[in-house]
Formats: sequence, C-alpha cells, structure tokens
Amino acid sequence: MILSVKGQKALLENNPVLSRSVRLRNPYVDPMSLIQVELLRRKRAGTGYGGAQLRPRRNDDQNGIAAGLHNTG
Repeated sequence: MILSVKGQKALLENNPVLSRSVRLRNPYVDPMSLIQVELLRRKRAGTGYGGAQLRPRRNDDQNGIAAGLHNTG
C-alpha cells in the first residue's frame, strides 16, 4: 500500500543513500531481531527470559539493534 500511495516500485526509491545503508545493515541487524523475537517468546512462555542468565543477552540484543538502526530506526 505504501508503494502504491507513493507511486514507487521500491521502498526508499527516492533516497538511494539511505536505501544502500539499510541494505548493508540488514544482514547484521536481522539476526539480532530474530534473537529478540525468541527471547520475547521465552518471556511470554515463562521459560526464563527475565532470569539472570538471559538478562545480559537481552540487553546486548537490544543495544545491538539500536546501534544497527541508528538513523533508520
């Protein structure tokens, strides 16, 4: 729908610099996002997301995603 409204064929079609930046970052940020999804599943299932052993991973994951997104988040 966004592409239709904007009359574009691709996202960020009119901003090639940002498009390239996002494309280059995605291989690094996407795995961290998947880890975050798994940690959230564990939290909701009550399998230890908030426990001491997962807390540092949760924080590392959130910080990594934030750093990877910086001006695109």
